[in-house]
Parts: sequence; C-alpha cells; structure tokens
Amino acid sequence: MTTSYDCTSDEQRAKGLEHAQRAISSGKCVVLPTDTVYGIAADAFSAQAVTMLLVSKGRSRQMPPPVLIPRLNALDGLATEVSAEARLLAQNFWPGGLTLIFHAQPSLDWDLGETKGTVALRMPADDTAMDLLTLTGPLAVSSANRTGHPAATTAAGAFEQLAESVEVYLEGGERPAAGAEPLPSTIVDATSVPLRVVRAGAVSLERLREVVPGILDVNGDAARDQGDAGVGADSETVPSVPEMNSETPGAVAPESRAAEEQGDLSVEPSPRSSGPVA
Repeated sequence: MTTSYDCTSDEQRAKGLEHAQRAISSGKCVVLPTDTVYGIAADAFSAQAVTMLLVSKGRSRQMPPPVLIPRLNALDGLATEVSAEARLLAQNFWPGGLTLIFHAQPSLDWDLGETKGTVALRMPADDTAMDLLTLTGPLAVSSANRTGHPAATTAAGAFEQLAESVEVYLEGGERPAAGAEPLPSTIVDATSVPLRVVRAGAVSLERLREVVPGILDVNGDAARDQGDAGVGADSETVPSVPEMNSETPGAVAPESRAAEEQGDLSVEPSPRSSGPVA
C-alpha cells in the first residue's frame, strides 16, 4: 500500500523514514527529496529493485541510475582507482552538487544496467535524503518522473507520475527551495587523469579548478593560465537532452558525455563514442 509522509513534521518524518527503510529492504521503491529535485530510489544491491525503478520510470537498462551514498568513506567500497585529485573534489564538494564517475569495484554484487564497468556517485546535500541513506546504505536514484516528463519538484508531483509503483513518498516541500535556481549537479569523469568535466552544473569550473587546477573543461581544454582558470565557468550551459528536467547521472562509460537533467540524471552518447552508452 502506497503511503505519503509529511517530512516537515518531526513525527511524520520519523515514521516515513522507518517505513522507507523497510520498503527499501524488501526491494520496493521510495520517493525522496534531494538537493536538486525529487528522486525515486531503490536498493543499489538488488537487481530486482533496480529493475522496478527503471520500469516505474519507463526506462531501459541502457540508462542506468547513479548511486547516492551517505558518507565519504563509502567511496572506496564502491569505486576503484580513485585518484588523489578525485578524492580532493569529493572532500571539498560532498555533500553537494557534484557527481563523480569512477570505475566500479569489480567485486560488487550489483546490476545497475549497462554500466560498462563504471558508476556515478554523489552525496546529496539534503537532510532527509542523507538520513535515509544512513539507514539504508547506497541507493540507486533517478529523478521521480516518467521518462519524457518533467522531474517532480514535490512528492505529490511525483505521485501523479509514478502512482502505486512506489510504496513510500517522503514529502519535504518544494525542491529546489522556492526562489532557488534549479541547477543540476556538475558531472566529472574521474576514470582517468586529468579529470574532465562532462556536464556543467551547480559547482562551477572555477571552483573545481581552485581545488584541482588541471581539470579539463567540457571541451577537454585545460586552463590557459592561473589568471583565466575560471573563464567560461559561469557561461557554460547544460547540454540539451530529450528528457528535460529529469535524471541524476547514471553510471556511464569512461568516454561518454553524461547529461544530468535538472535534478537527478540522464546520460547522452558522447560525440567520441561509437554507439549508445550507459
């Protein structure tokens, strides 16, 4: 039975988190607020639950969901070959609007879809999301909408699209907050060095280069010198994608260009790739 909880009430929030934890443990999907838009979440280690998430959205395995994590030290359990530069970015911008693409740990018993051996990881800057992640561990999360429709900015809006396919809806108010600019997370390919921005978003290129000066921009270009390290950071636009306002980046191939639609993610084929990528 589908249940919605008003997480602006402490009592309802506690009950909602408890119910959401039970739902995740039993392979069901839940809707939760994030720091971008609302997401639909499932146990990242349950292939059946991830399949249910994709089916609820009307998506194929070619667009696997990213994984949200509750703490920084979960990074090494899920990713391998984590460079010092990538770790610095995680330490400086998590929780927050930065998604990092890594090679996935080959020993992990999970099936997120056609990931080509990579995984996109992020820590969201949202209290309700983080509290649920602390209870459940890593969650596969995509924007709470049907493919081809706008991402939901409230749990009620998510219910209009996903209805009974989700067991628990955690309502936390509008996301992003009223008046806030709906920027998606910045996506950085950390599968090789130098790191490269593959999607501009909430964390500007200028801020990234304050931590990792050698990071490449979306065109694969390095900063010309220290004086113009941030040139173009504020003028970069989000690539246009078919499913506007949706998705958080899914796990993608190292050579792909991930396009995170205003909230969670979606992935587009890279001009450099020979075919569809996850």
